Amino acid sequence: MKIKITGRNIELTDGLKEAVEEKLSKLNKYFTEDTQANVTLSVEKERQKIEVTIPVKGNIIRSEQVSNDMYVSIDLVEEVIERQMKKYRNKIISRQQEPGEFFADEFISKADEDEEEIQIIRSKKFGMKPMYPEDACVQMELLGHNFFVFRNAETDEVNVVYKRRGNTYGLIEPEF
Repeated sequence: MKIKITGRNIELTDGLKEAVEEKLSKLNKYFTEDTQANVTLSVEKERQKIEVTIPVKGNIIRSEQVSNDMYVSIDLVEEVIERQMKKYRNKIISRQQEPGEFFADEFISKADEDEEEIQIIRSKKFGMKPMYPEDACVQMELLGHNFFVFRNAETDEVNVVYKRRGNTYGLIEPEF
């Protein structure tokens, strides 16, 4: 796989280039040598962003990751693309499509041993009495859970409270 690296508002140091090439070289097992990966590194205020696009057979494999540290963003983008590739391969195989000239033969022919199928192993039903978010947090603490689903007494919508770092709480509300 050929990697083309460009930068916006950032100096492309040798260290950054090496980090990108090292991480993305893990993806070589999926692609042929002629496949082009376009990588853009950029900085906007405190946000360190990496975008990777790999055009393949009428589709684009793409990931964009943002963090406070460019090296963390680089690590994340590789993991996301690897996950996308496994899904894409399964899609090609299940639809019995031709993979095209972008993918390595070993990648397409290899059965995926480490692919985990999502399984729901338990289902729960419970009544939801309307309560305020603060009461839901107390209930969550009493149960010893990290989150709690409840019906908000103010909006009559289903909400979720969850425990955050530093003994703080978050509230998830639906948006329509």
